[in-house]
Amino acid sequence: MPDSPHPDFPLRVLLVDDHSLFLEGLRNLLVSEGMQVVGFAKDGLEALAQARRLRPDVILMDIQMPRCDGVCATRLIKAELPECKVVILTMSEDEQDLFEAVKSGASGYLLKRLEAADLFMYLNELQAGHPPFSPGLAEKILKEFSHQTDQARANESQAIPLSPRQLQILTLVAQGQTYGQVAVTIGIAERTVKYHMAEILDHLHLQNRAQVIAYAAQSGLVPRQRDKEI
Repeated sequence: MPDSPHPDFPLRVLLVDDHSLFLEGLRNLLVSEGMQVVGFAKDGLEALAQARRLRPDVILMDIQMPRCDGVCATRLIKAELPECKVVILTMSEDEQDLFEAVKSGASGYLLKRLEAADLFMYLNELQAGHPPFSPGLAEKILKEFSHQTDQARANESQAIPLSPRQLQILTLVAQGQTYGQVAVTIGIAERTVKYHMAEILDHLHLQNRAQVIAYAAQSGLVPRQRDKEI
């Protein structure tokens, strides 16, 4: 199994699922890899309350839950705690669930049938800035994004091009750099990077970092990974 992302600072994880036995098994698995499970929640509203209280690094979130589902909970949590990374961990392969989760701010979408070693690999990739998706799902997002982008552009009289500086920032973010790292790389203030990213998201009709990376891969700004590597 791969090493945990930060052995000196264990990844702090909140687990959200309405099946107690699954929660316990997942907790034991993550703890065995050196991660810190800081809490549990059994529905979306409880997840929001726990996220507010515990401020975890990552939330592993199921979709189908009572009172408030995982997609709605993701939207609520990201609105209040944008720095918290939410990864959907579900049995659902429904494309609508996938697209809505990404639109709501999920940093990844994993299927429960994956192997333990793959889960740890995906969590490592998440810490490196690469949104984790089970094989085949990233391609579905690319296709849906392409379709939505084509529709948006068809409704515009003229596409709004990105400036050279915006293309440079977009490429670096898609390669996994944080806004702070981008600022150091190109020698500008971090707040300027954030301003440019807000403009990029608006011009390209994107909503979050996962869609930025999908756009960059589709546009050839960064290499498109094979499904098994995504």
